[in-house]
Amino acid sequence: MAHTFEDLVKLERLAEEAHAAYTADVGADTRAVWLAAADAFQAAVVEHATAEGKSQYEVEMAAKKAVRHPEPEAA
Repeated sequence: MAHTFEDLVKLERLAEEAHAAYTADVGADTRAVWLAAADAFQAAVVEHATAEGKSQYEVEMAAKKAVRHPEPEAA
């Protein structure tokens, strides 16, 4: 089953959190976690883009934008 866009956002958040942990405490363990999270995100992007017939680049950038520049929630 293909990943949903919401799955991609969650995976990108995990990758960002793992990167922050790595930069706060540089080490082989934190680096491995960060790279595994980034790899999982990339694999999900490829799967989602293929299933939806979309550009991998556009899917990746949309997920990253959703994580890094979220839309304000409606009141």
